[in-house]
Amino acid sequence: MPRPPEPAPAPGRVRRFTPAQRRVHRATAALMLTCLATAAVLYLPSLSQLVGRRGLVRTVHEWAGLLLPVPLLLGLVSRALRADLTRLNRFTAADRTWLHAVRHGSPHRPAGKFNAGQKLYAAFTAGAVLVMLGTGLLMWFTHLAPLPVRTGATFVHDWLATALTLAVTGHVWLAVRDPEARRGMRTGTVSRTWAAREHPDWEPEEGSAPGGGPV
Repeated sequence: MPRPPEPAPAPGRVRRFTPAQRRVHRATAALMLTCLATAAVLYLPSLSQLVGRRGLVRTVHEWAGLLLPVPLLLGLVSRALRADLTRLNRFTAADRTWLHAVRHGSPHRPAGKFNAGQKLYAAFTAGAVLVMLGTGLLMWFTHLAPLPVRTGATFVHDWLATALTLAVTGHVWLAVRDPEARRGMRTGTVSRTWAAREHPDWEPEEGSAPGGGPV
């Protein structure tokens, strides 16, 4: 049966994310937090002693890591998600202006649907997940590579996990500071006032209904 159309946004609000995009984000966030939490238990002796069940924690960590790319891969059936990935992959002159404005405290920060900071975070996270997956497989399946390679993989995995933890923490901190951005991810819509202030170039590139691409 065809999927019923989404209800139109309330007056004064515009659609930013479709249900498919929000489900991908939630599933990815749940798997990422599971990976980081179980990694902390495995690497911090105080947490390891508190939680126990090290074998179970390691199994959960390994499978959460393997499943981490799956929500995004499944979400590629969504035209709206594919369109947003295209936007995230394009770094423009406006994005360089946004970074310059942030560094110098300027209020003029041009941004389309995603600003330069969001694009850099998305690029780093995507690359980090791929590297973490590759190094994790080398650590899991010890017969895949000789000991020196596995040692190097462990080193990269551990330090990249630290960097990823810092990046995710920053992402969550910024989300906590912006209730309207959180509402956009929770409900799919944001206020026109917020969109005009935070993403002033978004509406021209989206047409009359920002973010209203089909699922």
